[in-house]
Amino acid sequence: GPPSTEVSKEASRVCGCTPPATMFRVRRMVLLLTLCASSVVAFKDHEFKTCDTNPFCKRNRNREPATAKYAVTKDGVAAQGLGAKAVLEDSVSGQRLSLDLRVYKGGQVRVTAREADAAVRRLSVPDVLEPGLDKTQVAWDSVGQHGSMATRLVHGDSNVVIEHSPFALRMYKGSNELLKFNSQQLLHYELQGARQENHTEDMWEAKFKGFTDKIRFGPTSIMFDVSFPESQEVYGLPEHATAMALKPTKGEGVTSEPYRLYNLDVFEYLHDSPFGLYGSIPFLMAHGVKGSTGVFWLNAAEMYVDVSRHPSAKYPQTSWFAESGLLDVFLMPGPSPANVVQQYSALAGNTYLPPLFSIGYHQCRWNYRDEADVDQVDDGFDENIMPYDVIWLDIEHTNGKRYFTWDKNLFPTPARMQNDIASKGRKMVNIVDPHIKRDDGYYVHKEATSMGLYVKDSAGKDYEGWCWPGSSSYLDFTNPQVRNYWASKFSLSQYEGSTSNLYIWNDMNEPSVFNGPEISMPKDLIHYGDWEHRDVHNLYGYYLHMATSDGLMKREPGNLRPFVLSRAFYAGTQRIGPIWTGDNGADWNHLKVSLPMLLTLGLSGLTFSGADVGGFFGNPDAELMIRWYQVGAFYPFFRGHAHQETKRREPWLFGEPSTTHIRNSLRMRYNLLPYMYTLFAEASETNAPIMRPLFYEFPQDPALFAKEDAFMVGPAILVAPVLAKGQASVQATLPGTGVWYRLATGAPHRSPDTINVDTRDLGTLPVFVRGGYIVPRRERPRRSTAAMQSDPYTLLIALDLSGQATGYLYEDDGMTVSHKQGAFIHRKFEFSQNQLKSTARSLPVGRAIYSSSSLIERIVILGMQKIPKSVTVQSDGRQLVTSYGPVDPISVAGSAPTSAVVIRKPELPFSADWALQFEL
Repeated sequence: GPPSTEVSKEASRVCGCTPPATMFRVRRMVLLLTLCASSVVAFKDHEFKTCDTNPFCKRNRNREPATAKYAVTKDGVAAQGLGAKAVLEDSVSGQRLSLDLRVYKGGQVRVTAREADAAVRRLSVPDVLEPGLDKTQVAWDSVGQHGSMATRLVHGDSNVVIEHSPFALRMYKGSNELLKFNSQQLLHYELQGARQENHTEDMWEAKFKGFTDKIRFGPTSIMFDVSFPESQEVYGLPEHATAMALKPTKGEGVTSEPYRLYNLDVFEYLHDSPFGLYGSIPFLMAHGVKGSTGVFWLNAAEMYVDVSRHPSAKYPQTSWFAESGLLDVFLMPGPSPANVVQQYSALAGNTYLPPLFSIGYHQCRWNYRDEADVDQVDDGFDENIMPYDVIWLDIEHTNGKRYFTWDKNLFPTPARMQNDIASKGRKMVNIVDPHIKRDDGYYVHKEATSMGLYVKDSAGKDYEGWCWPGSSSYLDFTNPQVRNYWASKFSLSQYEGSTSNLYIWNDMNEPSVFNGPEISMPKDLIHYGDWEHRDVHNLYGYYLHMATSDGLMKREPGNLRPFVLSRAFYAGTQRIGPIWTGDNGADWNHLKVSLPMLLTLGLSGLTFSGADVGGFFGNPDAELMIRWYQVGAFYPFFRGHAHQETKRREPWLFGEPSTTHIRNSLRMRYNLLPYMYTLFAEASETNAPIMRPLFYEFPQDPALFAKEDAFMVGPAILVAPVLAKGQASVQATLPGTGVWYRLATGAPHRSPDTINVDTRDLGTLPVFVRGGYIVPRRERPRRSTAAMQSDPYTLLIALDLSGQATGYLYEDDGMTVSHKQGAFIHRKFEFSQNQLKSTARSLPVGRAIYSSSSLIERIVILGMQKIPKSVTVQSDGRQLVTSYGPVDPISVAGSAPTSAVVIRKPELPFSADWALQFEL
C-alpha cells in the first residue's frame, strides 16, 4: 500500500523530496528514511557490503596461492611489433591467457592479459588514457633468453624478467628489484562462460539487503598480486579516510577489511577506515630509500586491494581483485616519487590549469535561502574586510529539484543576482546532479525519455530510482550522445537565468540512488554498448564531470576555462576539474584526516582537491573553525561548506578574536596566490602535487615516509598545523640539510631539526619557508582575485646556506584558454653571487600574446646577515633603498628580525629581464 502521511512528511523533511504515494511500499520508504536519516546522524556500516558479504571479494580474498598455476607455454616470450607477447596456460584448468607487454617513452611497462578466446567480451576502459599515449610506445631494446626458464626485456636502464614456470614478472631499475608481479602466484581469471558444476549460486545471483543482483555472464573476476622488495611503505588507492602510508589489511595480528574502490554516497564517513568513499583511483605508489615505483590498474569495476607485509623480509605486498573487466596494468619504474607521478600522469593526464578565481576562497552552504540571503552573505565579506571569490547554491535553489531551473519565489532574478556578484569580480556556482525528476512537464525528462538517453534496467526499460526529487531516472553518461546532449544544456540560451559567471557543482554522481543497493545503482543495469553497470560503475561520475565541463567550455563566449566540482572521480579526473572529500564532520578527527586524504589524492594525480572547511555535519566551535581555516588556506581547493541543519557559520560569526584570526587565514591564502597559481601552471605540465608529503621533497629520509601531520605546499613552504583541541605546541620537523625560516618572523632554523613552536595563541600557525627558494606574493588586501589582477608583486627570497635561491612566477589572464596558444608570462628569479636576476623560464609557443603591467614593488630577503652597502639596477644604474623590515604583513609577530632585508619600491617590471647587484 501507499506510505503513510507521517512517513511521507518525514521523507520530505529529511530528504527534501515528496514521495508519490503509489511509488513504493512502506518497507521501502522505511529504508529510504533510514538512509536519509543517516546523513544527519552517523555512518551506517550495515547499509554497505563487507568483503564477506560480497561474493567475488570473499572468493578471491580467501584464495590460496597457486590455486591457478599459470606458466608460459613452450613458444615462450617473443617480440612482436613494438611489444612482446606470450601465452599463459593454467595447468589446473587448461585456461589460456594472451599476455601482451609494452613499454613507453617514460619507462612505463604495460601488462595486459585476457582470455585467449577472442569471443569473450571484457571492457577495456575507454576515455581515460591520454589520447596520444599510443604514439609514445617504443620498442624494447632487446627481448632475449635469461637463463633456461626466463626472458629478459630491456628498455634503457630498466628491465623486465619474465619467469616462465610458474609465471612471474620482476621489474628492475639497474640492479634494484622494484617490484614482483605474481610472485605469490595469486593470478586468477574467472573464466567467462556457461554455468559450471563447481559454481555456487551467488556466482550468478548475489543477494544483499533484499536486493538481488542477477549476474548475466556469471563469475568474471580477476586477481593478481604485486610485491615491492625495495620499499618500506605504499600509498595511494584513493578514496579512503585513513593513513597516507597504507596500513596492512591482512597478515599476522591484522583484522581489517581490504581497501575498497567502489564509488559510493557515504554519509558522515568514519575518520579511520579502509571503506571506499566517493571516488576511486586504482593507483598505488611504493617507496623506500632506494626509490619509488608505481602500479595502475585500468579497470572501472568494483575492486579491492589487500596490503600486507612479507612474513620475514617485511616489505609491502599487495593483492588486487576486481569483479569484472580486464587485466590491464601499468608498472612505473620511478625512481623518485616525482618521477612516478609524472609517469602515471603521462598515462592519465596532467591537472588542467584552473581559472584563477577557483583557487581563491569559496563560500557554500546547503542552502542559501534566497537572493536576499546571497546578497547579505556577499556584503558580509566586504563589511568584515574578508576576501572571497565564489558563492555557492545547493539543491534548494531549483524548482522542486529540477536541475537547470530556479525557484521563482526564492530566486526571481537569478541573472541580476549573478551580475551583482560579478560586479565585484566574484562568481557563483550552482549544483546540478545527474538524477532527473520523472515529471512529464519537466523538459529535461521529456527530452531524455523521447531520445532514449536513460540508463536501462535488465528488461530494457528506463531505470527508475529515488533521489532528492523523488522518483528519478539517470542519464547514461557513458554514451557520447548523452554527454553531448548534457553539454548543450549549459548553453546560456538553454539554461534560463544563467550567465557566463555561473559555474557548476556535480554532486551525488557516484551515482547515489537512495533506494538502490548500497545507496547506488543495481549492478545489472544496462549502459551504452550493452555493458552492465558492474563494468562501468566507477566511470559514471567521471563521465558526468566530463560532460559538464565540456558544456561550460562550449557555452558563450566559448573561450573561458570551465570550473566544475565533482564528488565522484576516477583516474583522469585531474584533466577535468577539482573534487572534494565529501561529507566530513565538524570534529578534530576529520580535520586531521583531511591531510592524509588530500596528500594521497595529490600523489595519485588528483591534486586540485580540498575538504569542507569546518566540517559538513555538526557545529564547530570557534577554536576548530580557526584551526581549520588555517589549514584550509593551504588546501589546493579552499571551500567552507555546511549542512542545512547546522548553525550558520559564515567566517565572521564567531566574534573576536576569531574573526581576525580567520580573516588573517583568508588573507594568507590571497597573498600566496601568485605562488600557488604558478604551482598550478607547473602541475599542468608535470602534475606535481600542489600539496605534497614531506617525503616527496626529501625521499631519502625514512623518518618522513609515514609523516602526515605536516605537509609541503610546492617545494618551498612547509606547514605544521595544529590538529588537536587545546594543543599548546607543535613539534615541527624541518628536514634536509640546510636552513628554514619562519614565515611569520623570518627567524632562521638550521636543519635537520625538530623545533617546538608555542601555539597557545590561536593566531599562531607554524609555517616555514625553505632556504634556496623564492616565493612570489601579492600583499595588498583585496576583495577578490579579480581585484588583484594588476597589483604589484613582492618577492620573498629565502637564501640557502650558500647565499642562493631560485623561484618562478607565472601569469596569464586567469580566465580564458588563450594560454594554450602562448598568452602567458613565466619568469625565473635567481639570487646568486649577490645578484638577483629575472629571466624567462619558458618562452610562449603560439600566436597569442599576453602583456602585463605588474611591477615588483617589494623584495624581502631572509638569510642576508647585514644591509647591503648598495643595491644597483644594472640596466639604468638606479640605486635602491634597503632597510630592515617585516617579513609578513599579516602576522602580528612583534619586531622585525635582523635577518629580513627589505627593498621597497624597486619598480621593476615583472615581465622583463633585469638584474640587481648587491654590494655587501
